[in-house]
Amino acid sequence: MTLAEHFREFRRRLLVAVSAAAIAAIAIGVQFFWPVYDKLTEPWYAYKNANPDSLITLNFGEATSALSQRISLSLWAGIILTSPVWLYQIWAFIVPGLTKKEKRWSLGFIAAMVPLFLTGVFVAFAILPMALQILYGFTPPGSSNIQDNAKYFAFVTRLMLVFGIGFLLPVFMVALNLIGVLPSRFVFQHWRVATLLIMVFAAVATPTGDASTMLMLGIPLLGLYFIAGFVMKFIERRRAKNRPEWSKDLADDQASAL
Repeated sequence: MTLAEHFREFRRRLLVAVSAAAIAAIAIGVQFFWPVYDKLTEPWYAYKNANPDSLITLNFGEATSALSQRISLSLWAGIILTSPVWLYQIWAFIVPGLTKKEKRWSLGFIAAMVPLFLTGVFVAFAILPMALQILYGFTPPGSSNIQDNAKYFAFVTRLMLVFGIGFLLPVFMVALNLIGVLPSRFVFQHWRVATLLIMVFAAVATPTGDASTMLMLGIPLLGLYFIAGFVMKFIERRRAKNRPEWSKDLADDQASAL
């Protein structure tokens, strides 16, 4: 393909991905907005009902806030719901330049990324009530906590995106292993450092700053880290079986005498 053909193909794939997200966003905004809104505010109302004496409220500060929030929430929901579509478009754009074996691996990555991302989003939503309980608990007695509606949804969206992206850790680790950058022995030899880094990431990424919320992100990430390590080890063993006899005693990152 010429450079111009690559640009045309990129434009076509981008148009399909954007159109899918836009159609989903419009459908949500017109038909399914209130079910989505009610679901995302469910943890907030659960806290409010469990603490009737607390002076908290969701507030729309301006005349245009409700409309802009409806548009913003519909767009984010559309992007998340159409993740299989735009991930496939990314794969379909890069696949013509890959070998047959690389095509199989890349399709496997796409197949793994969608459920992992959505699992991270689900876990984030599951810990949202605990996060609100902790954060609103810092409100001094007798004080009002007037929660801006847009900031509440920005908080929820950030939490879900951080967890969703964090759950993609094993995909990136296996990808680095396949291109020869990250061997499995490095993963297992430096697991203590990795544990520290994962927990630091969890502490920074989770907005509440408490240990329980940090662990609810850190422990799954640590588990995914080791799962990725075992997958990498399995890949390396399969790769070793296909090596020529003279190269089997060499490590993956060791040069031969030739």
